[in-house]
Parts: sequence; structure tokens; C-alpha cells
Amino acid sequence: MQRVSASLPVFPWDTLADVTALARSHPDGIVDLSVGTPVDDVAPVIRDALAAASSAPGYPTTAGTPALRASAVAALYRRYGITGLAEHAVLPVIGTKELIAWLPTLLGLSPDDLVVVPELAYPTYEVGARLAGTPFVRADSLTQLGPQSPALVYLNSPSNPTGKVLGVDHLRKVVGWARERGVLVASDECYLGLGWEDRPLSVLHPDVCDGDHTGLLAIHSLSKTSSLAGYRAGFVAGDPSVVAELLAVRKHAGMMMPTPVQAAMGAALDDDEHEREQRARYERRRTVLKPALQGAGLTVDNSEAGLYIWATRGEPCRDTVAWLAQRGILVAPGEFYGPRGAQHVRVALTASDERIAAAVQRLTG
Repeated sequence: MQRVSASLPVFPWDTLADVTALARSHPDGIVDLSVGTPVDDVAPVIRDALAAASSAPGYPTTAGTPALRASAVAALYRRYGITGLAEHAVLPVIGTKELIAWLPTLLGLSPDDLVVVPELAYPTYEVGARLAGTPFVRADSLTQLGPQSPALVYLNSPSNPTGKVLGVDHLRKVVGWARERGVLVASDECYLGLGWEDRPLSVLHPDVCDGDHTGLLAIHSLSKTSSLAGYRAGFVAGDPSVVAELLAVRKHAGMMMPTPVQAAMGAALDDDEHEREQRARYERRRTVLKPALQGAGLTVDNSEAGLYIWATRGEPCRDTVAWLAQRGILVAPGEFYGPRGAQHVRVALTASDERIAAAVQRLTG
């Protein structure tokens, strides 16, 4: 039996044991700004919906309840201006990492296909290609691809890790190029609601696709905007025929979101107030942490949106990670996200106000 894990890279977070221990040894404790796991309480309106739906003895539907799909369509319109989306073109997923990891497999991609991921990218794009046995290439511009016609192109705006926002002209160019070649575009939009210095647009926005969702998927998560990482609440929306194919395969694979989580997710999508409050928390933390990093000698690049600050001291990223760990601050090495990240670190905004204040004091004191 061939071990699947042999085809995968080392799980990156497992390589941080030494610097994690160093950061934990700080007299005032660790400030963990590495993984980016939410720390703020889940809003009562979401917890109440989860509890109310907790008596759910039957199997959930893979497609999601009609109420959940309607809530997703309505929220995408209210929050992001996405129009023309049919409810049957929305599919709940058990966290977007799960979808991304299995998307090439669910689509039936093979060694004869090609997956394109950003040059600095969430590692699971690569993992998904490896699980499917599909070659992948890192590229940020269409000219890098030459005459190739890949099967799947990933976009990520705002970017994890850099916080870069792709402009409408760039998005339109990618969509037009992909349609000429019959290429599927999967846009990871988990941080779409966290624009600080720029306004991100969905690939499904009419300014980008002229209202035609053919060949387009938008991947959305409630992990950050609603602090639902522990609920594994996400969804994919877009081309109805592609969503239908994903649904057909996921039914056989038993990829079903639990009924209580579906109810909680619907409540989160229906309520914009808690989402605005969570956004304000992240903005407040960013407002104090970014200048503290700059004052400590780090240069901040991009970072105009999203949940992370992309920073460098002009040295190997592991040296910067160790320098910050000596101050009790744990961050992610940029090399986790691709070779171009070799001199950067990713600093998450996901810590309590008290821990962010502690990081600021250590950087500026």
C-alpha cells in the first residue's frame, strides 16, 4: 500500500516547535500571531440558532437546507454586491480547507491536467493538487503560463498571506482569458469582507464577470468574519453546472454539513451586525500592531486587506521568526507560502486586545 502522506510536504506548523517553546518562555506569556485561529466569542445569535437546531436525529442534506442557501445568496448580495446567483448554485462545505484540499479530486483532474496557484499561496492549494496527482505551477500573471491551458486556476484576493488585493482590471483579464480556454477559476474569497486600504471584489461581482458566472467558483468561509472556525462553516458558489457536479460527487462521499451547523451558519449570514463588530475588532488590532512592527524595524508590504500583516526585516524569515519569539511573539515564516516568502513573516490579527497590546508593548517598549 502506497502512503498518501509520502506525496505531501511536511505539515508546516509542525516545524515551529522550537520557536513556539521560546515564545512561551516569555515572562508575560506567548502572543500567538501564527496560525490565525479566531479567539473572539461566537455571537449569541449564532449560538442560539445552533442550540435550537440541536435535536437533529436525521441525516443532513449535502446540498444544504433551502433556508441556508437563500441566506447565502442574500448575504453575498448585501455584503459584496453579487447579483444573479441562483440558490441551487450554492453548496455548503465542511470548512473551505476541506473543499480546497479535495477540489481537484472532486473535479476528476488527472496527471494530464494542470493546476495554477498564486506564487505566494495558502499551502492547501498545492496539497489539493498533490492529492489528485495533478501537476501544479505557481504563477501570478497569465504571461507566465504561455500557451498552457490549465484545468484549474486559483485566485486569492485578499491574499493569504500578503493581504494583496487584485484589482477589477486584473480579475476581468483572468476571467476573459479563462473563458477563452475553458479553464475553471476558483476564487478563494475568505477575507473579502476585510478590506482596509482597498476594496476587494468577488470574481462573481458584475463588474468582474458581467453577471455571467460560467466557469467561476467563489469560495467563502465564516471562520474569520463570524469566528466560526470551530464550526467548519463555509460554502462555494458560482457556475451552477460545476456546483451540481460537486454536489453529485459529495453526496456519494458523505460530505455533509451537520444540521445544527447549517442553522447556525444561516443565522450568521442573516445577521450583519455581528460581522461588522468582528471586522471592527480586527481593524482596531491592525491599527496598533502595524505601526508597532514598523517602529521595530520591519517593513510592511501589501497588507491592504485581510487578516494578516506581511512584513520583513530583510533577512531569512526564520531569523525574523526567532527574533520575534525572543520577545514572546510567535508568527508564521513566509516560506510556508512559497519561495517568494523566504524573507517575510506573516503576522495574524487573531489575538485578544490584551495580547495584541502586549505585543505592541514588547515591540515598542
